[in-house]
Amino acid sequence: MFLHCGNSARLSRRAIAQIESADLLVAAVAILELEMLYEKGAVKYASCRFFPTSINWSAWASGSCRWPSSFTVLLQVKWTREPGDRLIVANAIANNEAPLVTADRRIHEQYPNAIW
Repeated sequence: MFLHCGNSARLSRRAIAQIESADLLVAAVAILELEMLYEKGAVKYASCRFFPTSINWSAWASGSCRWPSSFTVLLQVKWTREPGDRLIVANAIANNEAPLVTADRRIHEQYPNAIW
C-alpha cells in the first residue's frame, strides 16, 4: 500500500530490495483486510486498486504456493488470537519461510523473516 501511494520512505532498503527482486505473493487474507479497511473508510482505495498488476497470480494457479502446508502450520502459530495474522505468517512459513514485508510489530517479534 505504501509503494502504491509513493511512500517508500517508510520501508527499509532491505524491504524494497526484496519487493523489487522477487515475485510478490500476497495472502488472500491481506487483500481481504485491506478491502475491509476501505469499507470502513480507514484507507482511501479498494484492494483491487493495489493488486491487479502486482500479484503473481500464476503462482497461485500453479500450486507453487503451499496452501495445504499453510493450514498445517496455521495450527502451530499460537502467539496471536488474530486470525489474519495467523494466516499471513503461516502462509509465509509454508512457502519456505519466505520474507514477509509487514509493519506489524507483533509479527516482527515472532517471525524472524519479517521485514520493514
